[in-house]
Amino acid sequence: MPTSRRVVLITGAARRIGAAIARRLHADGYDVALHYRDSAADMHGLADELEAGRQGSTLMLQADLAVFDRLPELVARTVGHFGRVDALVNNASAFYPTPVGGATPAQWEELFAVNARAPFFLAQAAAPHLRAARGAIVNIADIYAEKPRADLAVYAASKAALLAVSRGLAASLAPEVRVNAVSPGAILWPDGGIDPHVQDRLLAQTPLGRIGDPGDIAGTVAWLLGNTAGYVTGQVIHVDGGRHIT
Repeated sequence: MPTSRRVVLITGAARRIGAAIARRLHADGYDVALHYRDSAADMHGLADELEAGRQGSTLMLQADLAVFDRLPELVARTVGHFGRVDALVNNASAFYPTPVGGATPAQWEELFAVNARAPFFLAQAAAPHLRAARGAIVNIADIYAEKPRADLAVYAASKAALLAVSRGLAASLAPEVRVNAVSPGAILWPDGGIDPHVQDRLLAQTPLGRIGDPGDIAGTVAWLLGNTAGYVTGQVIHVDGGRHIT
């Protein structure tokens, strides 16, 4: 049934930072369209949690964002279910090392498809609805877009492309739609763990000297989508403990 509440479509919402964003925006009164790819159990758990707080407030959407035809479908299903979409958060990301000398065209295509192509074409599909709502888009980038790590050259390039996409969309969709990016630093360590020496080095490069929290990203996204950021567009907000200045 159509809703009078604001609606946000969040990609990669099942776990980690995406789930934190979903919880925060849901608590702020949004109905949430929650995209996931493989994390079905996590997605169902999150949806059940949010539904317990407000029934009829969630929609689960499974899709591989590297499959182009699924992108406009996600927007269409969101609008078909809720009757509107007021905000888009492009959080989903493909991430893995691609050391120079061993990187492949398939890796390049996958990383760019998920990290840059999908956000652009999701925004394009959502644009008419966002314009009608005078809504906003937030893209989740990465500190590596501006400070690449040696073994993440292709990933870094894809996230740098996302920053360019963010600025291009901000120019193209103004004045009705605001578009910004959030660039996290060390917020969560990889699921597979991290070399303690690498961890120590990253923290030593962070002026605040500590890891961040998913809530730091979620709070920034909530601010960017809200009225208090109504004169902010085309910006990259670094939530990295100051690491971008080192």
